[in-house]
Amino acid sequence: QVQLVESGGGLVQPGGSLRLSCAASGSIFSIDAMGWYRQTPGEQRELVATITSGGFANYADSVKGRFTISRDNAKNTVWLQMNSLKPEDTAVYYCSAKIRRSVTLNLADYWGQGTQVTVSS
Repeated sequence: QVQLVESGGGLVQPGGSLRLSCAASGSIFSIDAMGWYRQTPGEQRELVATITSGGFANYADSVKGRFTISRDNAKNTVWLQMNSLKPEDTAVYYCSAKIRRSVTLNLADYWGQGTQVTVSS
């Protein structure tokens, strides 16, 4: 079993900051890319940011310069620092990771349960 557990969501005023955390645990041999996605009601889930095991980060244009993704490979943890938040950042944020559970198994996608981020005055 593999679990991704997110934390750090909540209500924040426009211009404020939040930091999301996601820790992977369970039967893990290795983790490739990790990332954050978000979804609003009636919309498709969209990529926010991803980061490779080597630390290469990729961002959606809408969050470049405001959000920073980072990870600690030893702790199987990824963070998303969100600054200068806007009402349009309001969504459920999901953590994702490509995980290999053993040397003989292929990489598989795993998802967290989601954490609500609401940006409102």
